[in-house]
Amino acid sequence: MPSTLADTLIHDPAETEALAAWCEDLLITSEDRFEAGRRIARQLGAHVDGDRVRFGFWTPELLDWKVAEADVFLEILRPRSPLDPTVAHAELDFDRALLPVRRCEAFTFTVVWGPIAGRREQGGDFYALVWRDSDGQMHRILDPLAMSLPYGAFAPAELYDAAAMQATRRDKGYFRALRGESPHKFGPPTSILQLHVPTATAGGTLASLTRHIERIAERVAQNLPLEPADELFMGYDAVQPLPVEPTTVYEAGPAFWHDEVREDGGLRVSLMRPNTTNWGYDVVIAGMATVNPVLLETARPDELVDLAAALHNFPGKPKMLILDLVFGHADNQGLGALNRHYFAGPNMYGQNIDYRNPFVRAILLEMQRRKVDFGADGVRVDGAQDFKWWDGRTQKLHHDDAYLQEMSDMVQTVAGTEYRPWFVFEDGRPWPEEDWELSSTYRAVIDSQRDDDVFQWGPLTFAHNTPFIYTFWLSKYWRIREILAHGQNWISGTANHDTLRRGTQVSPRLNINTRLGDTKMEILDKAYDNPAVALLTYAVFPGVPMDFLNAVARASWGFIRNQDDRYGVKVVAEEAISLKWQVDEYAYSMPGNFRHLKALGFETRDDLARFLDFLPALVDVTEYDLNTIATLLNAVEPPLAGPPSYSVGGLKAIARAWMDDMHEYCNLAHSLSSLDPHQTGFMRGLRDFRAANPWLRGNFGANDSFRYLEPIDGRTVFVAQRCGPSGQGVFAICHMEGGPTDEIMPLGLLPETERAAPWRLALRSPGIGSDYTGGPISLKDSMGLLFVRD
Repeated sequence: MPSTLADTLIHDPAETEALAAWCEDLLITSEDRFEAGRRIARQLGAHVDGDRVRFGFWTPELLDWKVAEADVFLEILRPRSPLDPTVAHAELDFDRALLPVRRCEAFTFTVVWGPIAGRREQGGDFYALVWRDSDGQMHRILDPLAMSLPYGAFAPAELYDAAAMQATRRDKGYFRALRGESPHKFGPPTSILQLHVPTATAGGTLASLTRHIERIAERVAQNLPLEPADELFMGYDAVQPLPVEPTTVYEAGPAFWHDEVREDGGLRVSLMRPNTTNWGYDVVIAGMATVNPVLLETARPDELVDLAAALHNFPGKPKMLILDLVFGHADNQGLGALNRHYFAGPNMYGQNIDYRNPFVRAILLEMQRRKVDFGADGVRVDGAQDFKWWDGRTQKLHHDDAYLQEMSDMVQTVAGTEYRPWFVFEDGRPWPEEDWELSSTYRAVIDSQRDDDVFQWGPLTFAHNTPFIYTFWLSKYWRIREILAHGQNWISGTANHDTLRRGTQVSPRLNINTRLGDTKMEILDKAYDNPAVALLTYAVFPGVPMDFLNAVARASWGFIRNQDDRYGVKVVAEEAISLKWQVDEYAYSMPGNFRHLKALGFETRDDLARFLDFLPALVDVTEYDLNTIATLLNAVEPPLAGPPSYSVGGLKAIARAWMDDMHEYCNLAHSLSSLDPHQTGFMRGLRDFRAANPWLRGNFGANDSFRYLEPIDGRTVFVAQRCGPSGQGVFAICHMEGGPTDEIMPLGLLPETERAAPWRLALRSPGIGSDYTGGPISLKDSMGLLFVRD
């Protein structure tokens, strides 16, 4: 008779008891519960040690529900036939074994010999904790600290050998070169490329992105010419993907893992490869220690290690990997993945996290440690102003700056090297108060942290910036003055995932700068990939410049999330204006574009535009009553295009189609053939210039100057001079908006004492002829010149 799964697994009662006793000792002898929690958290999740695996869970819900230890088990699941997690759908039978556990207060442990651990070349067993109720029904508690989640955060985890993943990484030499007597401290890069993995390459995965970077690296190593598409990645010494952790799943199903118990005690499991589209910020907190399976071509988390290695091994100079961590909130779906003790109540995003619970605090920090150990050199913390706690004594909310400090104090270990990553925080406090744009200093975290190289997003990098509206640059002049004085620890630049998204939501009826282009698409593209703005950012402003890949490639972008069932139609109504900004008739008509919407009856852009003209108004006037909205849409004369009859289900199908089509439309692959080599070459030249002049990161000094030309005369032209520590000089003139200037002598705008110096033209923006090397010139909107003195 063949052996069962239970026959291959051996529970180790002595080791299990030792773990529980160790936990109890820590709870008794530690300075406080947080200190105990931080040490216990290192043992939570699944830890592979040869044939032995230690499992640990934080399970306060079992105490809440008075569940006896005898009713709690470790569940091990093993497929009876080979499982390929990359296939779209599979129906498989799994063997199931239930093993005893030992509890210590709110923690549950067990040690088992014989489970199969996953690696790059093989799949592993799946596991969860289960408990039995009085009716004999089993309920799962999932592992939020899992290292592999092929079917997402709401399914059993795959047992994964993280040590084996680290042992085979290809950048061990990079980390070993940093080893010292104390942990290495990473400092800031000179510039950052922000990107969204699913739209950065045609493949849309981490593996596809890694191959693309390795291809560019090979061409650089062989001194081969680079195409404009390659230049998009050049000149940056850091890459920051949008969050790569697991996100929400389909609210209305289907589930990626659905199982039923077989008569023989095994499970029949319906498996669907995760295929959601998301911009990355709709997290559920569970699974934050690993990688979103949607981003994995092979379903192996090793792909994130591979990306780190490709960046670290880049020829000439290594590129840093910066991970974007979202711990400030959880989507409401998180309530289905974690116990209630993780949460402190609802907010505008979903749920606040209970940072004051010492064990939640410790587990979150442990999730961070494990994630950054994939090999990140830096960490960007999303929405740091949302890390708050309620003081019942004073009846006030307080920002948890102590937790932010604990985040940046974290010591990582990769290839035997201990290090502390560089940290940058997005923090717009007092946001969301109504006056936040006026009152935020963008320095709250910088001023409170111990390290002098902690960064924040600067005021022109935060969400609500619209550089295509007339007078934007003069209206922001007071913020620019702040950048000059305080910006050395700020991220600068106006093009990121948030600003570009906000730009597509602006009403075209506002006072739009039509000199940026002949169409709305051209205006939006040039506003966020503007030569004059880039010249200002890279050659004048202090701090660390950052660009968003979709912006510099002039690709589309928006709020991408196809999981919504309840509010999906409302989200599309809010995004409806983006059709005017990002899609013209020709783009809509292209074969393959907007195929889901076309299949629903919106055959032309005008068909869709007419529907989207009605939808936002009806969402507003009906207070989002879908039944009433459908009724009113059916009464429109002449009838709308689209489905034969509008219904609630039909509206939801349209919302899903919009999100899926926009996700495809935003992929960079569609924009590469139309790249302008003059533009990509100029922008790369600016990045190379910044890299060659790292002193520009510092604040303006006594000998530096910045002003706009007066009188205004219908245009905004900035003039700036910076003086380097070794006698270098930089002089820039940037036409930001408005009509053309009269003929001017750029170097004549310098102080008289500086004009005789040997200035030379280093860079000219596209639109200025290659024969121009100096002398009189009339500058138009978005033009700029950069002169240097060696």
